[in-house]
Amino acid sequence: MQPRHSGIFLLTTSLLFVVVISPKLAHAQDSNDDWQTLRPDGEEFSISIPRNSKSEMSEETYHRIPINAHWYLSLSDKGPVFAVVSLSGIKSNPAAYTEAQRLNSYVDAFRTLFAPRVRGKDAVGRLTVIGDKTLNGNAGREYRMTIGDLAGTVQVFATRRRFYAVAIMNSKKDDVLADKFLSSFYLPERQVEVSTTAVTREKSPALENPATGNEAKKPKTDESPKPDAPAEGDAKPSDTAGGTANTKPVEKPGEKAPINGGLLNGKALFLPKPDYPPEAKAAGAHGTVMVQVTIDEFGNVISAKAVSGPPSLFQSCVNAALAARFSQTTLMGEPVKVNGIVTYNFIQ
Repeated sequence: MQPRHSGIFLLTTSLLFVVVISPKLAHAQDSNDDWQTLRPDGEEFSISIPRNSKSEMSEETYHRIPINAHWYLSLSDKGPVFAVVSLSGIKSNPAAYTEAQRLNSYVDAFRTLFAPRVRGKDAVGRLTVIGDKTLNGNAGREYRMTIGDLAGTVQVFATRRRFYAVAIMNSKKDDVLADKFLSSFYLPERQVEVSTTAVTREKSPALENPATGNEAKKPKTDESPKPDAPAEGDAKPSDTAGGTANTKPVEKPGEKAPINGGLLNGKALFLPKPDYPPEAKAAGAHGTVMVQVTIDEFGNVISAKAVSGPPSLFQSCVNAALAARFSQTTLMGEPVKVNGIVTYNFIQ
């Protein structure tokens, strides 16, 4: 009798083993099957994204500029939220504005449009710059973003044709999931076009008939040296290095210098509070930090440099200033750039 009971016990144990282990294996398999590689027609990117993602198109207006938006979203009430946002409409035009200004305008348009789509019309997105980022020659940046209960990472890149924002937002931290999504984003190598200008000489009777004795007339050319202009669409390196202080923007010949706006805190449409670094707080750093900023014609901060206050608080204040948004300033009806000061107070 004993051997028979023993056989039953072994069989029961084996069945329990199958019941407990098999669901885990099936779940792992389903988890892999829930993702797909997205390569939309007409876009330049590819990415690995959950299969429940949906795509939409919309026409938006940003400072009277028509923006074409393509939304690739995987949404849930409590997160995670996966998104690729493709925007076009602000063309590359080095003669009118720099690539950094173009990128800043796109980032502001993304922040303004993305938050309401994720969390309703009254939602506000807050961005904190982490640093510059480049993908296959396409210049961009990385930001920390919060929208209500959601927090996450946004990586942005500007190509000649489009602007792309890749975002993952969640109500809880999941670095593995974020890395899986963000690292799968791909853009092709950016081709740098080198343009050359051929100088030709106009024909004249004197050139064709030297016997006339007339001096050949050469077409007038500007002999003064000119700075090399970037090829259309080529990205210019950001003025920041890892989100630290910016250098003064380079003014083009004939470009109007920024006007002096004084203290700008009261003119801000969006003025995020800087983080209080734990190490600075522990060291007793407090007081007022003054940041000198340059604001472009659209109200974007294109340059920021801390000029006074505790040095350990500089980085945090510069990051906050770069994410700020100001009302447009006009002079005789024309939008102009503005230089001014933004202050941040830290109380111990």
